Amino acid sequence: MRFAANLTLPAYVYLHLTHDYSSLDKIFFCEDAQQMLRKLPWLLLKSDNYFVPALFLVEEYEEELRRLFPESETVFHHLGRYLLHPTNVVWGYVTRYYQVYLAKAYEMVGIQIRVFQHAPVSFDTMLDLIINCSRKENLLPAVNLEEPGVPAKDAREKAVLVTTLYTGYFDKLRNMYYEHSTVTGEVVGVYQPSHEEQQHTDHQNHNIKAWAEINLLSFSDVLVTTACSTFGYVAQGLGGLKPWIIPRPADRNQACHRATSMEPCFHSPPSYDCKAHKDVDKGAVVRHVRHCEDLDEGLKLFD
Repeated sequence: MRFAANLTLPAYVYLHLTHDYSSLDKIFFCEDAQQMLRKLPWLLLKSDNYFVPALFLVEEYEEELRRLFPESETVFHHLGRYLLHPTNVVWGYVTRYYQVYLAKAYEMVGIQIRVFQHAPVSFDTMLDLIINCSRKENLLPAVNLEEPGVPAKDAREKAVLVTTLYTGYFDKLRNMYYEHSTVTGEVVGVYQPSHEEQQHTDHQNHNIKAWAEINLLSFSDVLVTTACSTFGYVAQGLGGLKPWIIPRPADRNQACHRATSMEPCFHSPPSYDCKAHKDVDKGAVVRHVRHCEDLDEGLKLFD
């Protein structure tokens, strides 16, 4: 990309970097475009993607980013905790719920469940994936189906925080640990702050609850998330957690696996190489930018 020396630059430019951006918008990640944008007083940007991994592929920024973030996979953790401050209303939700339901537990397990409309999965299939993952990785104890058992007075409590739009997963998990004792003798309490049933992106109160629950999830000692969910990404990043990932419906035959980086995934990265003028595999350019564990075409920062 080249610009005439006598070109009059506008006072501002709008940049559309949502998942449906055009090939022209992807030029944002080219060094020439970055040099031009630096001359503009205002940049208005709209994005629903965490596109930081692509900035690590801009050669001009490589040294500065390495100095700012010597550990590549902590970028969102530091930026999120520095920039994303809950309002008093949100923090009130968080602190009240935590103190009443979660504070007394010796360990907190967060379970984040997202069912995508474009990739539906049955309730029973998703529930089985969650339970099997939690049991296999020793995140939740098995239950004694033969004898109800009575927990000891000094039994330790494990808290399970479920965040999802639906009540069914919470009901099943709560009833399982309410009706049966655990083989380990632990007491398991299952909690769900809200169940909105449908996503209402433009409703302020809905968004307040979602942001509060993301913050609550970030307090988890261990975390289970749904593949490709930005809700889970933000929680794991804020908490500095490497979650166990429930596979996508298309990969349901795969077992859950633990993330090797706590960074969010950039779902719609550009494939265009500005210097070579052709599409390339951006996940094979540098060691610390590779493809995501839960989305082959995505990019993610690793150490």
